[in-house]
Amino acid sequence: MNTTPPQRGRHELAEFLRARREALAPSDVGLPPRIGASRTPGLRREEVATLAGVSVDYLVRLEQARDVRPSAQVVQSLSNALKLSADQTGYMFTLAGHRVPERPATQQVPAGIGALIDDIGPLPAMVLNHRLDILAANETMAALLLDIDERPASERNVLRMCFLDSRFDGFYEARDDVVRGAVADLRAAWVNHSHDAELAALIDELERGSAEFSRYWQSREVSVRSRGDKPMNHPRVGPVTVTFDVLTPLGDPDLRLIVYRPADAQSRSALDELGRLRSHRKQRHLRTI
Repeated sequence: MNTTPPQRGRHELAEFLRARREALAPSDVGLPPRIGASRTPGLRREEVATLAGVSVDYLVRLEQARDVRPSAQVVQSLSNALKLSADQTGYMFTLAGHRVPERPATQQVPAGIGALIDDIGPLPAMVLNHRLDILAANETMAALLLDIDERPASERNVLRMCFLDSRFDGFYEARDDVVRGAVADLRAAWVNHSHDAELAALIDELERGSAEFSRYWQSREVSVRSRGDKPMNHPRVGPVTVTFDVLTPLGDPDLRLIVYRPADAQSRSALDELGRLRSHRKQRHLRTI
């Protein structure tokens, strides 16, 4: 296994470190302003080395693209010293030949994406995170998934629906394909979020609550499906088959925007009817308040 970054990566890492160092003023990192004129743009190497806890000689060798491979700990220390953003930190980790560190899990949907899934209606649309929690769903999707928006937030998870919610028994016509795909998708996400305590708790809950899930999880299938067909049997409107596409917002790769489209005329009519039923039910609810 080659543990040394390619030469091109070393040179880009050197240029990147210099550029970020020169872009900072002492006040940006809590240092007092310099007295008098300075020929050094931004921070001095000595200042960055002290902030990062490395030697000046080591930093010089990095900025000169010498045959040096900084450890992940050193890369993180330099990132902290240089006040790098998450994107910049990931860039530097990649240049240094390391896996990009985990980002904090997304708990809220950006306002623009929330508005987008509403605009996509009447096509069903929803937003998931890497744990397959349903963070947002438009009216049609909520109605299609048995009024999922009326369930407690902790239950709005694709895997809990499939394995722990009896209301979804018989819901998916090709159940085996759906649940195997969902578990394989979770396995693919797990490798990049192995320190996510909520994800670990979800997996433990599912393994204890469903022998079926445990069997699929232990098979270690890995697959991320970006499109496909999903036939369903809805208790209110009957058979519905949708074609789904999974999109990933550029600003948050842990989010998935999923859009369903009716696969045939019968499914289109069923979705239209589901929308009408949902609207009438909400109107009756408003009249009783």
